[in-house]
Amino acid sequence: MKELVEFIVKNLVNDPDCVEILETKKDRETLYTVRVSSEDFGKIIGRSGKVATAIRTVVKTSAKKNNKHVFVKFEKIK
Repeated sequence: MKELVEFIVKNLVNDPDCVEILETKKDRETLYTVRVSSEDFGKIIGRSGKVATAIRTVVKTSAKKNNKHVFVKFEKIK
C-alpha cells in the first residue's frame, strides 16, 4: 500500500526526492503521513482538496480489497 501512495504522490510533484511517507500501524488501521515540500503541497491538495480526496479514495479502495483500514494525511516539510 505504501508503494501505491508513493507512486501517486511522486508523479504529481516537481521534486519527488523530497517526498517522505511515514507509515504508522495500529491494530488493523494504517496511517500514511505524506510529507512534501511547501512548493508542492498545493499540487497534492488540489483545488478545494479534490486531488487529496482522489488520492485517499484510490488508496482506501485498494485497501478495502485486503480488508484493511487506511488513512492518508498530508503535511508540509518546512
